[in-house]
Amino acid sequence: MLSEAQIAAYQAPENLLAERVIMITGAGDGIGKTAALSCAQHGATVILAGRTVAKLEQVYDAIIASGGAEPVIYPIDLEGARSDDYDQLCSHIDEQFGRLDGLLHNAGILGQRTPLNNYRSDVWEKVMQVNVTAGFLMTQALMPVFEKSDSASVVLTSSSVGRTGRSFWGAYAVSKFAVEGMVQVWAEELEGLGSVRINAINPGATRTNMRMQAFPAEDPGTLKTAEEIMPSYLYLLGADSANVNGQSIDAQPHR
Repeated sequence: MLSEAQIAAYQAPENLLAERVIMITGAGDGIGKTAALSCAQHGATVILAGRTVAKLEQVYDAIIASGGAEPVIYPIDLEGARSDDYDQLCSHIDEQFGRLDGLLHNAGILGQRTPLNNYRSDVWEKVMQVNVTAGFLMTQALMPVFEKSDSASVVLTSSSVGRTGRSFWGAYAVSKFAVEGMVQVWAEELEGLGSVRINAINPGATRTNMRMQAFPAEDPGTLKTAEEIMPSYLYLLGADSANVNGQSIDAQPHR
């Protein structure tokens, strides 16, 4: 396995994801949008998943305009989706593509920045649903189409506050601890059983709307753009990471 610094500097071949089917949640903006465009630029057919169709349509148009393979728009609200919805998603993917080669769980919500003593239970439940439970239910439901791929990669989104707890990060931090644990457990269960691998990625401080929400006084010009952290995402989704399983990768290892 490459070091995190080598992964962050990874030079993805142009055809890295040629003939691959990759699904990205939260594909309408931010890191998800950039990942969708980057995967398409490297040959993938991208399934754009998200709750705001207008945003997904803009990404769709951008991929077509850049000469990428025609993507698929799949509207889904992770806050309200249940097991049956994910089973239906699996059926759609199986019927249209016959397999799924990659899944990036990018969608997530911040919740409140407040002490746990003051944290609202309804916000807690919403954050855990979107950031943890949805990732679990979707990954579980899609296993049949992952197993039809010769090398399937599942990537969940972590955070530094999901490794070392920090005050006022509330349910967001706890949800990311859960993501780290889920990746470790699932990876161990999948090891040696077939062609499915699962890893986590910590994007680090990146110029996104969520970052601005968390740190409104921060100068965004000091942060890396989503485009600048794409090498780590492409590495985990592509064939060069075929033997990487159960890892949590920092996209900005020196920050």
